[in-house]
Amino acid sequence: MPLLVFAGSSRAQSWNRKLAKVAADTARAAGAQVTHLELADFDLPLYNGDLEARGFPRDAIRLKEIFHAHPAWLVVSPEYNGSYTGLLKNTIDWVSRPVKDDPLWANGGKPFAGKVVGMLSASPGALGGLRSLSHLAPLLMNLQCWVSPKQFALSKAGEAFDADGHLIAETARSSVQGVVDQVLNAARRFAD
Repeated sequence: MPLLVFAGSSRAQSWNRKLAKVAADTARAAGAQVTHLELADFDLPLYNGDLEARGFPRDAIRLKEIFHAHPAWLVVSPEYNGSYTGLLKNTIDWVSRPVKDDPLWANGGKPFAGKVVGMLSASPGALGGLRSLSHLAPLLMNLQCWVSPKQFALSKAGEAFDADGHLIAETARSSVQGVVDQVLNAARRFAD
């Protein structure tokens, strides 16, 4: 099962990027064919209709292709001011835009419709970034994604990883495994 994993952060020492790596490794161990994206590798300006009218960014098309090619996703979202990040929203905004005069991407919802999405987050706070997930779920459902009911918010993230970036607590590893398993199982069922 092709699985896309990415975090809504580009910060070098981001706990959410670390959690995305843990999730990607967990999914590989479960037999998924994982593509682990770093959003910082894509050059996307802040979405603006005037920029779009002058020409669609090549990296937005690349992301459309990648999102569309994966029936299952794991999105790891930091929490900024009780919601998801501007980086994550900007990525979704560009990828969901229709491309004029391009029959392949004329439907902006094509990269999203029917995708099975699991959500995770990490935060130094007690809620683990849970509020970002509560905002992200309606956005993804509006784009016709199937959002996995099982999600995981890692609290006290500054204490949660060892020096090699692995989760210390078995309960945290088990929670990540639960999200991965539900996403892969649902995606397999939808594929059938």
